Amino acid sequence: MKFKIKHEIRGRIRLQSCQKKLSCEQADALQYYLSLKEPVESVKVQERTGDVVIRYTGKREDILRMIGDFRLANVKIPEDCRRSGSRRLNQEYWDKLINKIVLYYGGRLFIPYPLRAVLTAVKSIKYIKHGIETLAKGKIEVPVLDGTAIAISMIRGNINTASSIMFLLGVGEILEEWTHKKSVDDLANSMSLNISKVWLMREGQEVLVSVNEIQEGDLVRVHMGNVIPFDGAVTEGEAMVNQASLTGEALPVRKCGGGYVYAGTVVEEGELTLQVKEINGSSRFEKIVTMIEESEQLKSALESKAEHLADKLVPYTLLGTGLTYLLTRNTTKALSVLMVDFSCALKLAMPISVLSAIREASGYKITVKGGKSMEAMAEAKTIVFDKTGTLTKARPTVVDVVSFSGEKEDELLRVAACLEEHFPHSMAKAVVQAAKDKGLVHEELHSKVEYIIAHGISSKIDDKKVVIGSYHFVFEDENCTIPEGMEETFRQLPDEYSHLYMAMEGKLAAVICIEDPLRGEAADVIKQLKEVGIEKVVMMTGDSERTARSIAARVGVDEYYSEVLPEDKAGFIEKEKKAGRKVIMIGDGINDSPALSAADVGIAISDGAEIAREIADITIGEDNLEEIVTLKLISNYLMRRIQNNYRAIMGFNAGLIVLGIAGILPPTVSALLHNTSTLCISLNGMRNLLPEEKTEV
Repeated sequence: MKFKIKHEIRGRIRLQSCQKKLSCEQADALQYYLSLKEPVESVKVQERTGDVVIRYTGKREDILRMIGDFRLANVKIPEDCRRSGSRRLNQEYWDKLINKIVLYYGGRLFIPYPLRAVLTAVKSIKYIKHGIETLAKGKIEVPVLDGTAIAISMIRGNINTASSIMFLLGVGEILEEWTHKKSVDDLANSMSLNISKVWLMREGQEVLVSVNEIQEGDLVRVHMGNVIPFDGAVTEGEAMVNQASLTGEALPVRKCGGGYVYAGTVVEEGELTLQVKEINGSSRFEKIVTMIEESEQLKSALESKAEHLADKLVPYTLLGTGLTYLLTRNTTKALSVLMVDFSCALKLAMPISVLSAIREASGYKITVKGGKSMEAMAEAKTIVFDKTGTLTKARPTVVDVVSFSGEKEDELLRVAACLEEHFPHSMAKAVVQAAKDKGLVHEELHSKVEYIIAHGISSKIDDKKVVIGSYHFVFEDENCTIPEGMEETFRQLPDEYSHLYMAMEGKLAAVICIEDPLRGEAADVIKQLKEVGIEKVVMMTGDSERTARSIAARVGVDEYYSEVLPEDKAGFIEKEKKAGRKVIMIGDGINDSPALSAADVGIAISDGAEIAREIADITIGEDNLEEIVTLKLISNYLMRRIQNNYRAIMGFNAGLIVLGIAGILPPTVSALLHNTSTLCISLNGMRNLLPEEKTEV
């Protein structure tokens, strides 16, 4: 496949395929192939134009060589990546839209009027039947209006009017279905599993392997706080499993031997060993799509208000039509009122605006689980940040291991890594990575690991009890002591680092010093949040008062709380809500889960614990906190657009009714203007909310 360079600047190049247009298969393969390459930061392939836009780091020549090496036959795209692509969906609905327009205007130009009248009458049966069925159920809703307007037009011989109404209704249905399906699919894909490693039980030991190595029948162990990666039968263990991602259930369900668990659910407490029954997870995507489409709680209050108002206005439109006829005895004027329908625009424009905003947010690595969250985001005045992995970088690093037991530092680090590798926390990952960098093999030496949320880990190695965690956990809860003669060493531990304490048999064995650097953008993000409507910024952390005070001063928060437990965070949020404030909570760990659930908007960092991502309403990429500001702006603009659409729909359609009653507008013009305005407002709702310059950034 040959390409030519169309435009380039440093770090960005735009190419065009010499064959002008790519197939969906070629475009998917090229995008997947380039996205795997290390120098490529982002890639976008347009199949219709053959354009390829690549943002990269490193040398230009490397990118050109990669393009030259691309061969379609050599690229095998995983099924989940192929499914997540929207090219086929876009092409399907674009073709539907074009066909609809071509057939309508082609028919007007080339089909004789008598034949066109027969075809219009046949098409009208569907709408009239739907209206009658709705009325038979005791409901006076939009289908009744549509059916009545089309029926009266047909009775009066206004074939063109009836045809125009059905055409515009059809176009609106295609656009609504297209936008809705695209947004739901994007959302479902971003909620789908993103698991690369699992714990395989092999000869009684847990071995960390790639998820691709697992076969049906294998035994896999899932620890607390982790997502269950496969559908399977529980063979051992007991746990409370959060199934909200599939069933919407708020409370976790107890699972034990003989039970069955599903991919995508989360172990909140305990641990399970499951026998894998299904490895492709094919059912999860469909289950998520169904949940999104059926869940009323995902809708914003403004969406629900628009839907209810739309249905309530239908009887008044019919009443207005009747009164106009009784007062004027003019069928044309009465029909002009009937042709104007508030509800169609209200029901169409509001959901499209919300789903388009969710889709736009996904372009910034932001996953939003419903319009309700965006509305709450726009209204929120208080934001609460966890510190570790949120305000500080998601990848802290070990800078020193101080031995208090006489053991070598590397041996102590190896033991710590063996314990910490089971748990998804940024501090634990730092310890594991430090051992990996030193080439320390930390095979399973310990017995069952017990994780105490927000405190630490307890286990046994060679029949010796080992605990690792916070100062509070090791010294106050476990009553461990500092070895005699090491008190001065303990007092001289460097203050600039976070400390992870490990004790064996009640004696402090090591202190692991971890550098937890502040995110470079943190202070600017907090300043920007205040500029876009946030009034109170709070930081809450389990770290010491000394560390919390230092970080709080550097980032500029209004309040900070140190040495807090999970229930303290949730309690603070409940107190703010009782005071009448909407609250945003941002965190990344298992210990943040209660607060994420309690907040009006729970935001999880994508690199954090799986349970945090599952419980949260929104997930953002871990690379930049500025996405929070972007999300706040999108939410603010969305609410503004919905309110503007609401006013425009009510004002414009009311004007059409007045002009129709006055006899200024005939029914055909009223119908055309009404349906055209509905279409224009809906198309406007599909536009990106953020200004072009923000999108470019």
